Amino acid sequence: MITHFASTAMPLIVAPARPTQRLAYLSSFPPRQCGIATFTRDLKTAIDTATKQPGLVVAMNDRVEGYAYPNEVALQIERNDRASYSRTARRLAQMPIDLINVQHEYGLFGGAWGDYLLDFYKTARQPIVTTLHSVLPGPNQALREVTRALADNSAQVIVLAKAAIDILTHDYGIARNKLRLIPHGIPTVPMNNTLRHMTKTKLGFAGRTVLSTFGLISPNKGLEFAVNALPDVVKAHPDALYLIIGQTHPGVRASEGEAYRVRLQTLAHDLGLAQHVAFVDQYLALPQLIEYLVASDLYIVPYQNPTQIVSGTLAYAMGCGRAVISTPFIHAREALANGNGVLVPFNDSTSMGHAITNLLDHPSARAVIEQNAYAASRTWVWPAVAKQYTTLFEEVTQYALSTATV
Repeated sequence: MITHFASTAMPLIVAPARPTQRLAYLSSFPPRQCGIATFTRDLKTAIDTATKQPGLVVAMNDRVEGYAYPNEVALQIERNDRASYSRTARRLAQMPIDLINVQHEYGLFGGAWGDYLLDFYKTARQPIVTTLHSVLPGPNQALREVTRALADNSAQVIVLAKAAIDILTHDYGIARNKLRLIPHGIPTVPMNNTLRHMTKTKLGFAGRTVLSTFGLISPNKGLEFAVNALPDVVKAHPDALYLIIGQTHPGVRASEGEAYRVRLQTLAHDLGLAQHVAFVDQYLALPQLIEYLVASDLYIVPYQNPTQIVSGTLAYAMGCGRAVISTPFIHAREALANGNGVLVPFNDSTSMGHAITNLLDHPSARAVIEQNAYAASRTWVWPAVAKQYTTLFEEVTQYALSTATV
């Protein structure tokens, strides 16, 4: 049974200005290869830049030996060492930190549905703002209790999609005024076709129509459906090249090696697509990743999880002004609405192939989608997202100070 602590939502108040709050982030962090790690690094960089007040990081490790972290990582927690959660919270309580931001994904933390993390919350003395990267509808009792306890012990909870607010209020019984929507951040990238052509030439793709998908590779990405869609595409557009960009997810690699990548390579070969599917087996630095997105004519998101609440890769592609074709998981339905992209059914290579061919056949329609996607994502750039985070953090720290002096 999960113990619930304080359950009242923080009333947001206006208080006199005070010095910039000192922040700690609890999350995975590079060089660990993890989407949450990359997100946290980028968020921290944006907030550090905006506030001129460097934050520190408490890094979540998925292995006992940890990683060769940069200096900003002040403390570490090993996922399955339960005692280290409360021990680290006690150490933070002795440090000049005003607020803790937990970047939450259930699998990052030990215990059932990551419930070891609750020991950290129970012991922490600074207010906590939790960012939920996964929000699962229809929870079982254990998942519901863990998530409720996280929310009850957070001053505020940040979600990255509108649908998450309805799920958390309806399925978990969390007060709506406890929740704040702040979108997934993206880099600021100029959009123009001259840059696209120049970048294609730089990367060796001149004269090719480039389709791409990036991110850590795992079977739930549904990449085989994108590959199976290509034979008909290539008949109409023989210059088409599909780039599958990224290394195999470390967890998948540990359990089954490169079996999924090999299956994809074999599939491409058997379909006669050896000249039309290329694997970029690298964990790319941000500048390299942006170059591949800028060089792309279409971005493909064939993911298989209908309840996926956020996709950083989709957000990045839209932020580069790329037309996106995606399966209709939760974030895609929100982000690609109103002409911002194209949705195709799950597990349907035929529909995906038709959608790809249609956009390649009609460049003017594709250009409209690109403009729509770029315009819709302007409030997602990191400086704008950092401002929303810092405003919320300031409200929380001011409220904590006001109640401490009552």
